Amino acid sequence: MLTAMSDWEGWVPDLRTLLERVEAAPPVDAIDVAADELARMLGAREVSLLVADYSGRILVRLGRTPGAAGGRVQGSENAESVPLAGTVYEEVLRTQQVVVRELDEGIQVTAPVTVRGDAIGAMDLVLTTRPTTRQIADIAGIGHLLGHIVVVNRRYTDLFEWGQRTTALSLSAEIQRRLLPAAFTCEAGQCTLAGWLEPASTVGGDTFDYALDRGTLHLSITDAAGHDVEAAMLATVLVSALRNARRAGSDLHSQVVSANDELAAYSPVGWFVTGQVIRVDLDRESAIIVNAGHPGPLRLRRGRVEEIKLAIDMPFGLEPGRSFQVQSLALEPGDRIVFVTDGMLERHAADLDFHTTLRNTAHLHPREVVHALGAAVLRITGGNLRDDATVLCLDWYGGSGGREAHHGASQEHASP
Repeated sequence: MLTAMSDWEGWVPDLRTLLERVEAAPPVDAIDVAADELARMLGAREVSLLVADYSGRILVRLGRTPGAAGGRVQGSENAESVPLAGTVYEEVLRTQQVVVRELDEGIQVTAPVTVRGDAIGAMDLVLTTRPTTRQIADIAGIGHLLGHIVVVNRRYTDLFEWGQRTTALSLSAEIQRRLLPAAFTCEAGQCTLAGWLEPASTVGGDTFDYALDRGTLHLSITDAAGHDVEAAMLATVLVSALRNARRAGSDLHSQVVSANDELAAYSPVGWFVTGQVIRVDLDRESAIIVNAGHPGPLRLRRGRVEEIKLAIDMPFGLEPGRSFQVQSLALEPGDRIVFVTDGMLERHAADLDFHTTLRNTAHLHPREVVHALGAAVLRITGGNLRDDATVLCLDWYGGSGGREAHHGASQEHASP
């Protein structure tokens, strides 16, 4: 029943048909259409998609089975929550490898659904016969294709957002979520980066952002004063101003000066945002940074963790018309640089030994590192965060950008 997969020439037209049918379907039906078409192509009895929820610790199986036990229901949609810890899905997302298991109902194949290292979720298939090595490789490719289908179609429907919300969001959390990049991980030739935000019970206004342009990587991490909607609105003004200046082609200094002036103009007197804004020149393999009242980043280099000492400017928004120091940020191939907000370092989370944790997670993909740090701060605080805890991890490989970057699991294959 899998003969189409054993002949590549016969396989390509099927993929074309799959994409044509998905494109013709309403966005809300895209995954159902893709699943039905994949079931036909692969001879599978069942195909389902699981997406990662906002906590990063649960996968949600989406479907149209309102009678399913234990699932959330909205109209004809059903969302079944599956905890990640200790499951095959945790293994699949960590290793970015397909796992094949023999079950009573048949051969279950679980594949990662990932785009540029960003773990969107997983795909389950139930087959009647065990797939060959070649077929497993093709299924892995289909998982990546399914990731692109999700990314494209989620722009037109709230279905995926609804599925990912295993807990309700407050208004401030909704605003904060919209400020974050659409993908929390980006894998590229010269670098890999990943961010994560663990929100406090009252949103603390943390954000992180990035953009990878031709020859330039832009990064920022910010922390607005206050909590709830007020903090979210401060963050909105600053992040939007940074993006506006960046997209207009401003250099780093002009970008932060403009953003500072906009924040000072539109926020109450005395309100501010701390942050760091970084620009990496990919061609020259160099970086510069502005540090506006923010905790220093940590660097893991050749097994040693140390804080990067930076001069500290005033936070954004306190004084219009002021200038900022643009400082050099040294990079060497193999460096891992971790930027944090003070929620990761507050007294309530003081037992989190960042240096040891970074050394112990040196072998992990940045996506796994930021998840591990988020889980650690939640564990230490008993889930009672008094402030948002945010982390942004950058792995720098250097070189010309020719590194293979499609695995999304580890950097062991990197070649600077």
